[in-house]
Amino acid sequence: MIAIQEEDIDIAAFIAASRRDSMGAQVVFVGTVRDDGIEAIEFEAHAAMAQKDLEEIAAEATKTYSLHSVDIIHRTGTLPVGETIVVIIAGSGHRDEGFEGCRFILERIKEFVPIWKKDIAGDTTRWHH
Repeated sequence: MIAIQEEDIDIAAFIAASRRDSMGAQVVFVGTVRDDGIEAIEFEAHAAMAQKDLEEIAAEATKTYSLHSVDIIHRTGTLPVGETIVVIIAGSGHRDEGFEGCRFILERIKEFVPIWKKDIAGDTTRWHH
C-alpha cells in the first residue's frame, strides 16, 4: 500500500498486511512529531503528485535493493507532538537489503516528494520541506 492520508495509521495492522512468506525481514520506519519546542506540525501535500512520486520511489527501491514489497503511508493535516507522520515498510529476503532500502526510501521522500510541513509553536510558524 502506498497512500497519502489524514487518518491515523494502525501500524500493527499495516505491518501484518505487508508480510509475505518470502520475506526474511520487514524493516519498519515510523516517523513521529517530536517535541523540540513545537506544539504540532501541519503537513500539506500535492496529493496526486506525491502519490505518483511515492510509487516511483517504491519501484526504484524494489529494483535497486531486491525488495519483496514496499509500503508507505504519509499523513497530512495538523499532527500534534507524539503523532505518527509516516510509516515505511521494506520487506526483503534479508535484513541488509531491507535496512538499505528503507533508508533509501526515506531519503528520497525528503528529497523531492511534494509534501510541505509547517512547524506550529505558539505564535511562531515556519514552512519547510
